Amino acid sequence: MLWLLGLAAALAALPAVAGSTHYPLTIDNCGTPVRVAAPPERTVTVGQSATETLYALGLADKVVGTSVWFTPVLPQFREVNAGIERLADNDPSFESVVNRHPDLVTAQFEWHIGPTGSVGTRQQFRDLGIATYIMPADCEHKDNSTGGDGTRAAAFSPDSVYQGISQLAAIYDVQSAGEQLIASLKAKEAAAVSQAKALDLPEDLSAVFWFSSPDDGVAPYVAGRKGAPGYMMKTLGIHNVIESDDEWPTVDWETIARANPDIIVIARMDRRRYPADSVEAKLAFLHSDPVASQMMAVKQGHIVEMNAHAMSATMRTIYGLETLTDALATMSFPR
Repeated sequence: MLWLLGLAAALAALPAVAGSTHYPLTIDNCGTPVRVAAPPERTVTVGQSATETLYALGLADKVVGTSVWFTPVLPQFREVNAGIERLADNDPSFESVVNRHPDLVTAQFEWHIGPTGSVGTRQQFRDLGIATYIMPADCEHKDNSTGGDGTRAAAFSPDSVYQGISQLAAIYDVQSAGEQLIASLKAKEAAAVSQAKALDLPEDLSAVFWFSSPDDGVAPYVAGRKGAPGYMMKTLGIHNVIESDDEWPTVDWETIARANPDIIVIARMDRRRYPADSVEAKLAFLHSDPVASQMMAVKQGHIVEMNAHAMSATMRTIYGLETLTDALATMSFPR
């Protein structure tokens, strides 16, 4: 009997082994059932998050087209990404996606492939026998019908990113790869939080995340309190001076200046849709505008450049958490 108990204890201590997918598989995704009869062989990605997640799961050979890029691909995927057709830097056409003959289309944002998708609706793809999958981080506890980038009913959590990874791993029957990826991201998150705690930051530290602006000097797109930047700030004990539940509300500079944040985080991206997409334009404005230049963060040089993709609800958000923590380690906040 004792040896049986010992064997049971030993087995319990072994790491869990990921199961295999039994097809056909049906997954509820953003309120829509997604059914796959077998592991997809040809996937088109609409959004950098979906692309990099598949690469991280070792599925680059299943990707036959990508689109919607804000920043360069993660360094470890440059080689594989270079060999895959980029359909568009921004929104691809419905025809360009369909012409790649995908059996699955994955999207980062519901406004690309959703009820009123700018690329196409899920029904349009379904009519052609093409399954669609939207990353849950963009639809879990989030209303994308409000216009703009949507409004969150609950604060973003990395759990929605991990859910996307797990579901894609199940769809492609690579559960072990999914578990390993999630474990590595959770380890990064824990390390960043531990590092931040060791800095003994002031309890009243505040920040604003600036993504871009639709024109020079006008109200910028800044991060609301419930999106990915809100998660970063809350996790590190930083107060977000923006109180909106919208994902990226526009707030005038006078209001931001009155809040006088200790830190300004600015997005770095390759996209050039708006004048303030570039870091250089953001910095020039902050240092020259009579209102913005008087903020404490500008005067003290507490301006952090962050990969724009990390400011979206993606696995890159964990990388953004690292970026912010590393930057905080170089700053002092006299009180």
